[in-house]
Amino acid sequence: MTSHSAEGHPAHLEHHFVSSEQQFDAAKMGMWLFLVTEILLFSGMFVTYTVFRSWHPEVFAHSAELLDWRMGGINTIVLLASSFTVALAVHFAQKDNMRLVIINLMVTLVFAFLFLVIKYFEYTGKFAHGVFPGAAFDPHGVAGGHNYADYNIPYAAQFFSIYFVMTGIHAFHVIVGIGVIAWITLRVSRGEFSSAYYTPVELTGLYWHLVDIIWIFLFPLLYLI
Repeated sequence: MTSHSAEGHPAHLEHHFVSSEQQFDAAKMGMWLFLVTEILLFSGMFVTYTVFRSWHPEVFAHSAELLDWRMGGINTIVLLASSFTVALAVHFAQKDNMRLVIINLMVTLVFAFLFLVIKYFEYTGKFAHGVFPGAAFDPHGVAGGHNYADYNIPYAAQFFSIYFVMTGIHAFHVIVGIGVIAWITLRVSRGEFSSAYYTPVELTGLYWHLVDIIWIFLFPLLYLI
């Protein structure tokens, strides 16, 4: 049941809003504006990748062979599953079933951590063979049927710099999402939300869906094309 202030307004309703619906619409609009800025950020990186690939298509296609599409594919499935569980959390918040909200948010956190663990092994596998962004790029050694020295060619460093920047910024967004989801889960456990007020849960879900959608574009762009 929603708590009320002394004036009879719901406790969650800020004084500058006339209704919960108006507050929800304003919060959702604010989140969408924030998500648009995030889309613009990644759009700039997608354009950069497209331009460099159009200049050096053979080098980029050759360099992409060092990326493990299996790890990328597993991470895609992991993020899709996490989007499903966070959507379930929002659904159960609407149904006032806070126990299932907590369960689904915690499962989402597990998927998020799993994504980062896989990305950690993917990164360290590259670092072990001198595949770094920028001037530190110095591929060497043999692994997975690849002689890394064969990839020490002009403009390969640009491909991996773009790869690490794009996937690194995405991983940072995953880390931020973990913090937000953990905070929302704690608030749910404290009984701060109900079917009458679950706006932060839904906004968190919107953010997490964006993280998922961005990866859906990153995966084929970097690993498959």
